[in-house]
Amino acid sequence: MFEGTHTALVTPFRNDRFDEAAFERLIEFQIENGVNGIVPVGTTGESPTLDHEEHARVIELAVKTAKKRCKVIAGTGSNSTREAISLTRSAEEAGADGALLVLPYYNRPTQEGLFRHYKAIAGATKLPLVLYSIPGRAGTEIGVETVKRLASECPNIVAIKEAGGSVDRVSQLRQVVPEQFEIISGDDALTLPFIAAGAVGVISVASNIVPNEVASLVKSALSGDYAAARAQHEKLYPLFRDLFIETNPVPVKTALALQGRMEPDFRLPLCEMGAANLDKLKATLRACGLIDQGVLG
Repeated sequence: MFEGTHTALVTPFRNDRFDEAAFERLIEFQIENGVNGIVPVGTTGESPTLDHEEHARVIELAVKTAKKRCKVIAGTGSNSTREAISLTRSAEEAGADGALLVLPYYNRPTQEGLFRHYKAIAGATKLPLVLYSIPGRAGTEIGVETVKRLASECPNIVAIKEAGGSVDRVSQLRQVVPEQFEIISGDDALTLPFIAAGAVGVISVASNIVPNEVASLVKSALSGDYAAARAQHEKLYPLFRDLFIETNPVPVKTALALQGRMEPDFRLPLCEMGAANLDKLKATLRACGLIDQGVLG
């Protein structure tokens, strides 16, 4: 269902307002370069800083612009179950193909609380749902047994975006979830080993700027051509690494701005990169041929 490369889209701003024209251009760039889908208003899309009206508008515009040429998995997660249900229903009404539900952050529910949270959302929508486990930001993870329970009891929970940094966890999940349940990498640098262990693709930050290259890596790995996939991984690895030298999505939005695709605008509490890290990112982008040697930025 969600095999392949799906881009975790940034949300471009101009003067602190959603830049719709830049967003539409970014989506066209993604589709032209062969991604399987886009993920608007995930955490890469600065979802915590958008109000409900903006959140709904970003998803609505993504669906309208994509025109069924690629899948749209709307970010609708929250640490409030009621809010997550409301956002998910809104995405369903807008015509999204699925919803990505980040693990509730800060309030750190128990595994039973997580199970009930996701089961309540699943019962409130017909959309296919993708769990999103990211312990580095949430302080906990969706346990393997909890994923197993959800996959068994909620037919529309069909996948998990796994961003815990552990290839072993992919193997643990594959042992307990149904064959059709999909595991998706949430880390660009781990996409290749994750696929080797049983994942079906990636929800990618890097594909905001190199969609064709990330899609090619994933296609090679899924087809079993691991020599080609490894070569692509090694070429892209410096970019995968340096897009996270500061808090995501600051480096990737900076890279897009250096390419002239959007303004270098962030919403507080996020802000521009520090000078040393900016120089390092520019050097990597130049080495990868993604900005001209003379770009100052």
